[in-house]
Amino acid sequence: MLDLARIRAITLDLDDTLWPIWPTIARAEKALAAWLDEHAPMTSALFANPHARHDIRQQVVSSRPDLRHDLSAIRREAIRLALTRAGESPALADPAFEVFFAERQRVQLFDDALPALAWLSARYPLVSLSNGNADLAKVGLASHFQCAISAAQCGVGKPDVRIFQAAASALGVAPEHVLHVGDDASLDVLGALGAGMQAVWVNRSEHLWTHDQQPHDTVTRLNELCDLLA
Repeated sequence: MLDLARIRAITLDLDDTLWPIWPTIARAEKALAAWLDEHAPMTSALFANPHARHDIRQQVVSSRPDLRHDLSAIRREAIRLALTRAGESPALADPAFEVFFAERQRVQLFDDALPALAWLSARYPLVSLSNGNADLAKVGLASHFQCAISAAQCGVGKPDVRIFQAAASALGVAPEHVLHVGDDASLDVLGALGAGMQAVWVNRSEHLWTHDQQPHDTVTRLNELCDLLA
């Protein structure tokens, strides 16, 4: 059960907490494929093979461990490697990535997200905490947050306690005074608990909880979170 008296600030996950991520990625990949069809058709054909696309990404991840937590850099370098393999100009990687990235920011919010953000941000300082590469300004939500903390920025991702500690530091409070809210049982809930935060699990799809440690509470929609905190 939440200890409301301890909560001075809130960290929020983004992907699959405020919007569904996989439809967003599918649209972004479709936009990238259309751009490559026009500007780099050999690379487009290479990327059309899911096994080749997977192998290219894995090669980037294994050869560039410094990029492990930077999804934008991994995506850009995978495009560059595919262009090189296909015999087309690797200089096209940057404009190709920008096409993908622009579409990746066109998210479709869950219908409870904006009302909840308005309610929460009027009462608590909010920081976004994500392993992904959403840009709050481009998504149109920056006004609700004091700042954004990402795995690319920190060099570590959830569930590493250091990214949660970085968020608490950005908020100017100790981790025990932060409530973290997110959809992923391991990355969000267990990570937050390990950092000494309270945690609320956003379980929109009626998943079973399979871990020994428990979240402080579970909600299926963000308006339920607002009710808990009211």
